[in-house]
Amino acid sequence: MKTRISAIIILILTVFIVLFVFKTEETKFPYKFGLDIAGGTHLIYEADISGLEGAEIVDSMDSLRDVIERRTNLFGVSEPLVQTEKSKSDDGEKSQRLIVELPGVTDINVAVEMIGQTPLLEFKLVKNTFVESGDEETEPQILFEDTGITGRTIEKAQLQFDSTSGEPIVSLSFNKEGKELFAKITKENIGETLAIFLDNSPISSPVIRDEIKDGKAQISGGFTPQEAKLLVRDLNYGALPVPIELISTQTIGASIGEDTLNKGMMAGIYGLIVVMIFLVLWYRLPGLLASISLIIYIAILLAIFKLIPVTLTSAGIAGFILSIGMAVDANVLIFERIKEELKDGRDISSAIKEGFSRAWLSIRDSNISSILTAIILFWFGTSLVEGFALTFGLGVLVSMFTAITITRTFLLSISPKKDSEFKKFLFNSGLGK
Repeated sequence: MKTRISAIIILILTVFIVLFVFKTEETKFPYKFGLDIAGGTHLIYEADISGLEGAEIVDSMDSLRDVIERRTNLFGVSEPLVQTEKSKSDDGEKSQRLIVELPGVTDINVAVEMIGQTPLLEFKLVKNTFVESGDEETEPQILFEDTGITGRTIEKAQLQFDSTSGEPIVSLSFNKEGKELFAKITKENIGETLAIFLDNSPISSPVIRDEIKDGKAQISGGFTPQEAKLLVRDLNYGALPVPIELISTQTIGASIGEDTLNKGMMAGIYGLIVVMIFLVLWYRLPGLLASISLIIYIAILLAIFKLIPVTLTSAGIAGFILSIGMAVDANVLIFERIKEELKDGRDISSAIKEGFSRAWLSIRDSNISSILTAIILFWFGTSLVEGFALTFGLGVLVSMFTAITITRTFLLSISPKKDSEFKKFLFNSGLGK
């Protein structure tokens, strides 16, 4: 009686899950699709790491990725993908690239503007030197000495106006590292010029009058109010730790993505129908129950995709479809073990319980190996592989639950209690073959 009540509760909960999956698509729980389905822009940048070595390269590229992620999120791009990649140039030298995918942004100029407007801000000391040629001194040459103070050391930028001239001023507050550097530089270089460069162009050249200990600075570069406002915005959402150059662009139209999605959905539906037909023809009543369990599995997984949320790509949909096959594999193992127990003379209830218990070891081992594979693919793979690994891994986890718990509950809820019904059940179930 308890198992039948549990089966009814599972069916009721399934109805609510299905309603959630289909009724929330236009609300706050829509599916999120990747670039290959939603359409969008794919950008590849090459980072200038010529002045960096060893661990500095890794740290700078990680910082660059974080900056661009914040930048794209600021513009409200849905699920942007930003990742770094090691590569080799045509002459064989190692280089670092930044890959940016912006779903829904199909105008390349807009996409480039999002990334390209983030400035590279640097503070450099101005040094006048004289080069001697024989006994004569030539004209002084201006050299710029790096101070280590860059946009990454900025904590906050604000737009202010000079109280006398009304000129827009960008006020900067440094973080702990920047504050210490700024205090040291201003203390040791009183009377020197500290030039401020934006994207390698000098925008202001203030003279250091006193040591500045509070980590405050101002940029007055002859900005218009709009220019100063944009600079403040860009600095607050991250200045680039290294320069980048756009080397490749690609646009994927929404119509192409829609066609990919439709084909993926149809492949999944056809595959599901074939699997369900096989289960019903081969195992009859238990096969029908396993098919119902399979539908519940799909509903649960689709709900999880909405709630996490999971960004679905064509590869991710393939991983989802493959996980359906893994779910069926578990049911086949269970049913075959039950058949063996029935041949040994056990009653239906005992055979079902013992069959699930004995099949669990094989299911556990195969699924653990699948989950480990998914983890490795997700950890080391590219964005395309990550989408496949995530949906496949989630599918395997959910399939373990549905096969062991839901299918078992359904089978026990319909198993006969009287020996007189035993042969009839075997004939209808297909487990007596």
